[in-house]
Amino acid sequence: MLTWGWRRMALAFSAGLVSVLALPPVNFFPAMFVSLPVLVWLLDGASGPADAGILGRLRPAFVTGWWFGFGYFVGGLWWLGAALLVEADLFAWALPLAVLGLPAGLALFYGVATALARLLWGDGFGRIAALAAALGLAELGREFLLSGLPWNALGMTGMPVPLMMQPARLVGLDGMTVLAVYIFASPALIATRRGALPGLGLAAALFVAGLGYGWQAMRQEVPLSAEAPVFRIVQPNIDQAAKWQPGDRETIFADLLKLSALPPGSAAGRPDFIVWPETAVPFLLTDNPDALARIAATLEPGQTLIAGAVRVENGQSGVGDRYYNSIYMISDSGEIIGAADKAHLVPFGEYLPFEGLLKRFGLETIAQSFGGFSAAETRDPLKLPGEINAIPLICYEAIFPALAEIEGSRDGLLLNVTNDGWFGHTPGPYQHFQQARIRAVETGLPMIRAANSGISAFIDPFGRTGRMFPLGAKGVVDAALPAALPPFNTYENRQLGFWGIFTIMVLFALTSRRSKGMGRD
Repeated sequence: MLTWGWRRMALAFSAGLVSVLALPPVNFFPAMFVSLPVLVWLLDGASGPADAGILGRLRPAFVTGWWFGFGYFVGGLWWLGAALLVEADLFAWALPLAVLGLPAGLALFYGVATALARLLWGDGFGRIAALAAALGLAELGREFLLSGLPWNALGMTGMPVPLMMQPARLVGLDGMTVLAVYIFASPALIATRRGALPGLGLAAALFVAGLGYGWQAMRQEVPLSAEAPVFRIVQPNIDQAAKWQPGDRETIFADLLKLSALPPGSAAGRPDFIVWPETAVPFLLTDNPDALARIAATLEPGQTLIAGAVRVENGQSGVGDRYYNSIYMISDSGEIIGAADKAHLVPFGEYLPFEGLLKRFGLETIAQSFGGFSAAETRDPLKLPGEINAIPLICYEAIFPALAEIEGSRDGLLLNVTNDGWFGHTPGPYQHFQQARIRAVETGLPMIRAANSGISAFIDPFGRTGRMFPLGAKGVVDAALPAALPPFNTYENRQLGFWGIFTIMVLFALTSRRSKGMGRD
């Protein structure tokens, strides 16, 4: 608490780094019982001069929170640099921006949160509640501000396994962040004279209640109908550096067809649907009728291919073509019978913000094979044969809770196609996979997840993985579609749950601060 200057910054940065141990692939959530109490104790002493004005008084708290966030995001997102090394001759110069610049920007959310929490700071358990509410608000901001990037929200640290994920169906990821921060920060009360017992008691009660709810929820059986469609997930493990090389396209496409035609790999029988990952087709299908004919020759009668591909809308006289990161549905006759386009694009990866300005400085998108993508103007479910609603989540759309629901599609499945091959064998694909599992829990829908290099899996509505393919493997996995749970809670209702918890925490903080001012224990 008395640490100051560079030592305070180093401690805050180190606490943020320690928090990363609670994220995939390590998933050691007890690390948060160390890192967050350290943050609380640092904030206990983060008070500026009384005559410095409100911004001056809050500046030490902001700086402390920023350094904590910087450590958390550097430790949790360093692997983004791997994408820049796929074409190192073009993008290696941007490594510092990805590995340090982006974490520095995201850390601003935590700096603002700790400054806001310091406004309600006291010396009892109310300060823990203030920190939980403020960080929950910060994570909500990360979902929507500046196009949104809620990657590795603090709520994830409290959900390493399906048992601990189930309360997310009640309060969503944002509500889980508030609860996780309060529980993990509560050991800071051990050294507190005021309100330690009720504060620790509340944390213990919340932790036990979450486990109890998870245990009770997972006792529910998910019936599997004999008529459940069988899906095949193809994981081709295509080398990202070779994917768009003209000389390798035929080999890649032939390999996809060969994997799709393998004999049934499970007792479920012949696949009804075959799923290829994001942008698996290494060329424009509509410019290659022979490719559609070869797909038709590969599919058996009644089978449907669901393929990640690039879709083009032609402009006037070949000028102004628009390219979309899409999912195609292709029938056994080789006809494209449906498509869904990605709506939430990756800034700098798939499109260039302030394009007219930044291109003057020579900046380009990382996925620049087609000069960048356009975003879908609307989001609609894919209507699979058999009247099955599939909610498309292309790549990192799966990290946005609001995108996992489309009105009128609460009885189908989540379809997540992705290409994490950009990031190699780093924590990135594991973190992405965990966030996809949480979407299944929140919505109560099963998920089919096809990833180029892994992790591909069938995920049930409780976040449990049935048949799956690990990172870096090549092959196919077949299984019947798990059933969905009965419709229970919408995204809007989960957000109401978050705001309810947020309000309670703020009231705790206000009450504790008032009690301190009146001199009561």
